[in-house]
Parts: sequence; structure tokens; C-alpha cells
Amino acid sequence: MTQIGLAGKMVAHDLRRAGLINILGTTGETNVQGETVKKLDELANETFVRVFQLSGLVCALASEEIEKPLYLPENWPRGKYILLFDPLDGSSNTDVNMPLGTIFSVLRYRGQDKLPSEADLIRRGSEQVAAGYLFYGSSTMLVFTVGQGVHGFTLDPGVGEYVLSHERITVPAKGKQYAANDGNYHKWPAGTRRYLDWLKESDKAGGRPYSARYSGCLVGDVHRMLLGGGVYLYPGETDKPEGKLRLLYEANPLAMVVEQAGGRASTGTQPILEVEATKLHQRVPLIIGSREDVAQAEAFIQGRTI
Repeated sequence: MTQIGLAGKMVAHDLRRAGLINILGTTGETNVQGETVKKLDELANETFVRVFQLSGLVCALASEEIEKPLYLPENWPRGKYILLFDPLDGSSNTDVNMPLGTIFSVLRYRGQDKLPSEADLIRRGSEQVAAGYLFYGSSTMLVFTVGQGVHGFTLDPGVGEYVLSHERITVPAKGKQYAANDGNYHKWPAGTRRYLDWLKESDKAGGRPYSARYSGCLVGDVHRMLLGGGVYLYPGETDKPEGKLRLLYEANPLAMVVEQAGGRASTGTQPILEVEATKLHQRVPLIIGSREDVAQAEAFIQGRTI
């Protein structure tokens, strides 16, 4: 966590200067996801790789920005952990000074005689030993769990250290806000569309419609739900039922955080942490937030509502 915090300080420092030096815009390349790479995507990825190459703590890294895992023989056999991460979530926000984040998942590697293979990184979310995110907003926060509750630390720029600001975060059982890209509404399956319609109907949604809050940054939107309750949806589409978000380094770590705080995370048909991982950059639908809200979304999606 100390090394993740260090990398977060370095990324936050670069973000604060982004409009003053030539690190906005794109690199002209695409990543393994087929997405345009922003200069800050590349910079954040390089920062995390550099920090953990020197840490001696991890034997392998995997990132949204690189196709194959990066193995660190120089850290073996001391480094018993594997880090999977999205170095800069919400990179479409980089050029307009909107919220950004970093998501990370930590696995323990128990191999004794050799470095891990790619298969050793492709595991269920229930096998994570730690997970969390860095949130670069009006302040920089490090929020994480090691399986014993969720804690949030805010970076004090005056002393350059993280200070415990949110101890034992608990997600409200039910919220009054949702985050979803409504522009994709007509691509969603019927059950998902019915659920969104229900959220907007005051007579069915508990007295008033749910408020829409969508920033285009997964970390920012989930952070809002973690503290205030509600539901975030990035569902599969009729022609792309697998969804868009990556299982291993986006959905799994956020699911562990939210569930450790008393919330719920689902594909709509099964818990995220129980999804069988089959490939490094596997995609998955994600519905995450307050326990009762996610359960209601599952009911609509599965056709169990009145």
C-alpha cells in the first residue's frame, strides 16, 4: 500500500501540471483494448511500472495498457505478490480537468520454484488479498481493503502524506442516485431498460425519482456510491452482452471494496467476485453500489419483478 500510495502521489503531481506541460492529448497509438492512448495513460502506466520494478514486492504486473503481463525476475523470489491495475481510469476526462482514478487488485503468488505464468494472474475476484483505488479529484484519496473493512486516506499536500480521513466506510443499504451512460439506453437489454425507467418514476422509486450522477470516471462514480449510496450501472448490450469493463483490474477490485463496505457487485446474474476468469483482459457487465439497489437491478434483469 505504501508503494501504491507513492505511485499515486507521482500521478497526482503530473495531473496537477497537465495543462501547463505537453502531457495532454493522445499519443497516436491504441492499446490492447483498441482504445486511443492518452499521453497521461502512458505516463501513469510507466509510473506504476517504475515504482514496482524497484519495490522488490511484486513478481508480476498486469495493466490495461499492456497486452501481456510484465514479469519481474529481479524481484523473485522475495516478491510474492501480483499487481493488476488500470493506471488511469476515466482518461477521456484528462483534457477537460474532470475526475480521474487508478484501480488496483493484489493477488498472492504461492509458487516456490519459478515466476508465475499468465494463468497465475487470471483468477477469481474472491482470491484477491487486497484491492482499492486512488481518486484524483478536488483532493487525492487512497481507498482500499485488505479484507477487514474499507478505509479512506486523503493526501495532505502540505506534508506529502496520506491521512486517515474515512475510517470503516459503510455503504448505505439503499440510495437515491444512479450513475449510468444513458446514451446507450437503446442498446441495453429490455430488463435493464425497465430498471432505469423504474428509477425515474417517482411513484415506484420510493417517493421521488433517483438523481442521475455520471462523471465518465468509474472510480469517481463508484466512490460517490460508496459514500452516499445508490447504484452504478455499466451493463452489457444486446449485441455485446460481455460488457465493456475489465474483470480483473476494474470490476474485481471495486467489487471487493464495495462488498467489504457492505454493498453489492453483480453482473446482473451473478456476483462479480464469483465470475470465472478466463483471460487477462476479460470484459464483464457491472452493477455495483448499495445492497438493496443492486438486488433490485438484478430482479429486473432476471425478469423477477412485478
